[in-house]
Amino acid sequence: MNTNQSKVVEPVKPSEAPDAAIAMIDAEGTVVGWTQAAQQLVGYSARDVVGRSAAHVLRPSDDATRATSLAEQCRAQGGWSGTVTVRHRDGHTLTLTLRVSLLWGENGSHRWLVSVTDIGALSSGAVNGLLRESLLTHAPIGITVRDLQLRCTWVNDAIEQHDGIPRDRRFGRRLKDSLPGFEAEALEVVMRQVLESGATMVHEYRAWPPADRRRERVFSASFFCLEDADGTALGVCSMSVDVTGNRRSRERLAILSEASTRIGSTLDVMQTGQELAALTVPLLADHALVDLVESVPFGVEPSTPIGTTSGRTPLLRRAGLATIDPHVSELPWVREEVIHVHPASPFAHVLRTGRSHLVQVLNMDAHLGPWVHHDPARAQKVRDSGIHSLMVVPIRARRCVLGLALFGRSEEPKPFQEDDLLLAEELVTRAALCLDNALQYARERAAALTLQRDLLPHRVRGGAAVEVASRYVPADMDRGVGGDWFDVIELSGARVALVVGDVVGHGINAAATMGRLRTAVRTLADLDLPPDELLAHLDDTVRRLNEEIEEDTDDPDQVPTVVGATCLYAVYDPVTRRCAMARAGHPPPAIIDPQGHAAFPDMPAGAPLGLGLGVLAFESVELELPEGSVLAFYTDGLVESRDDDLDVGMGRLGAALAQSGRSLEELCSEVVETLPARTHSDDVTLLLARTRALQPARVASWDLPNEPAAVRTARRLASCQLSTWGMEHLKATVELIVSELFTNAIRYGGGPVRLRLIQHQVLTCEVSDTSTSHPRPLHPSAFDENGRGLVLIAHLSRRWGSRSASDGKVVWAEQDLPPTAAAR
Repeated sequence: MNTNQSKVVEPVKPSEAPDAAIAMIDAEGTVVGWTQAAQQLVGYSARDVVGRSAAHVLRPSDDATRATSLAEQCRAQGGWSGTVTVRHRDGHTLTLTLRVSLLWGENGSHRWLVSVTDIGALSSGAVNGLLRESLLTHAPIGITVRDLQLRCTWVNDAIEQHDGIPRDRRFGRRLKDSLPGFEAEALEVVMRQVLESGATMVHEYRAWPPADRRRERVFSASFFCLEDADGTALGVCSMSVDVTGNRRSRERLAILSEASTRIGSTLDVMQTGQELAALTVPLLADHALVDLVESVPFGVEPSTPIGTTSGRTPLLRRAGLATIDPHVSELPWVREEVIHVHPASPFAHVLRTGRSHLVQVLNMDAHLGPWVHHDPARAQKVRDSGIHSLMVVPIRARRCVLGLALFGRSEEPKPFQEDDLLLAEELVTRAALCLDNALQYARERAAALTLQRDLLPHRVRGGAAVEVASRYVPADMDRGVGGDWFDVIELSGARVALVVGDVVGHGINAAATMGRLRTAVRTLADLDLPPDELLAHLDDTVRRLNEEIEEDTDDPDQVPTVVGATCLYAVYDPVTRRCAMARAGHPPPAIIDPQGHAAFPDMPAGAPLGLGLGVLAFESVELELPEGSVLAFYTDGLVESRDDDLDVGMGRLGAALAQSGRSLEELCSEVVETLPARTHSDDVTLLLARTRALQPARVASWDLPNEPAAVRTARRLASCQLSTWGMEHLKATVELIVSELFTNAIRYGGGPVRLRLIQHQVLTCEVSDTSTSHPRPLHPSAFDENGRGLVLIAHLSRRWGSRSASDGKVVWAEQDLPPTAAAR
């Protein structure tokens, strides 16, 4: 014999392991043998499962019922093939194709060999309804199990069809006793390598059945090492398939293997349709079309289930096109065109029933029906293309038909057969799983994007302090919506808070967390906290969110998804032109002076939110900014990329912003346009603020002694200033507010007292003292003499409050201005 015909394939690395994972189960359903491929697929080692019931790896809710059902079917039918839900060791579930084969041993004993293959990440219900049995389950697979001395111990019935040797003549014998010559020696070399390494190997060999020694047959065998609970080799299992002269079978297996990598490379449904069409030409057909129901490309699945009559045939949109004809423009199809399906055509019938349609020998008038006369121009083009055999396969998912896949032959003289239809349905099913996954993702992304846009500010206003503009660009379809946010919050005393943050992760959870953090920042901002203290409180909020998540996680093996975020918070005062800011692991802001020079201030980075390090984790810095300076707040998606360092992105941002004389809206557009042309892997958020300075004429302040007589002086000074500003109508109210605030400062505070009036969108009255205790409104009874001052201020003011200062506190109250004064 010529051993050159034998081909040995190197052991497959774990990352490149074959799809099949093997386990052996005894008659009672106990696992007695395990393979490394099985451990790679479901996460359980041999120590975890050998000696235990096979139901251990089934989904918990299915343990009893599913294991019993499988056992009964296997005993009744001598085996079983289909889909099953298996629990991975880390807790998630896998939907697998499963094949259970009956093995015979000496004295009529029997065991079961289980092989499983991962078919994707959809739910078992959807897969059971969509996926037909794999082509491999229709092929007779010969199975042999040998001990450490390579003696046969277990076989299935199909192995006798391969070489004609009865199973009774196999037990206790080595391979060379039944398959003499160099082929047996080469196979035993492979099996010893498998026993030594534990890796899976593939070998192709020849055999000559005793009944017809002149008939050479070629087999392809996979060898797996079976291990016991200690990981020690028990024996070697071989699974062989007859591949004699079956070039088409090999091509189909290659197509199925290639389909797993070429179909569904993105979440774009139109691209998936094109990938399906391109894969099948010319391997299966000469021409291929993929048409999707018109709503599918927009992320909406059809509303009509299979078998339901809706009264009209849906419109289709051409998603995929492939042909061997170089003159594609002359053929009766164009990608992305809208297709009107005639209700009496076989295409409409496939859409309604969800069943495939095979026309082995195509006769236009006989097989395609009235639409031929309804659209004679297109029908003539089909005739001119020479298509003589046709397959129409529905693209089904979740009891709905998403579209059609059409396959035609013109150059290949052999018409389509049933096995061609089976292969086409397998390929279309894989594409349908990808399309369904894309639709689910599109729905989730749309919900997350809607949620985020509702939670982000619809309109930002900087009041008298800053002019603002913003941009938000969501991530691409593959990554999903993130948790970026920004906000502009008007504070007391004409000040404004600028904030930008980024929640770790993508999807609805990230968007919802973003909304909670934005609300928390707004609540904390109302307390007029310094930036470092505000971030410390926000850090505590994130930490408590993580504690709630851990408490809600019931499964101890499930790792909770913790919340993490970064944030930058700044407060700008247009009276002093000073800006205080602090950051929690967030990129620093860019500051562009009025001359167009960009710089990134050197400020402490701070720890990301959620680490629970307290106020010491954050530190504020304070800068004095010239009027007309531009502050740029952004998230890392704007400056980070796979190809460039962070410094490169920040330099690109600074160069785009260093253009004096441009409006903020123009600068926002300019910055976004500098992003790389490729799709964004992360959200992009940009907030620009141009500083303003409040004119000295709009601010009046006085330092007065801490004595009761100063109350009258304060009222008089405030009244005169209101007259100067032309606001006589506010005198009575403001004098009363000044009197109450000043009296409280004298009674409960210490040191000199400062009165300040600020005219901006509103009129703010501020009274400062050296006490650090903040006023609290009381609820006096009808007979109490005190406690009504703050209640009175609350009734007279638009809003009021207090904030800490470096040398004490400030109590303030605001009054609405008439439109003309507010406009000034």
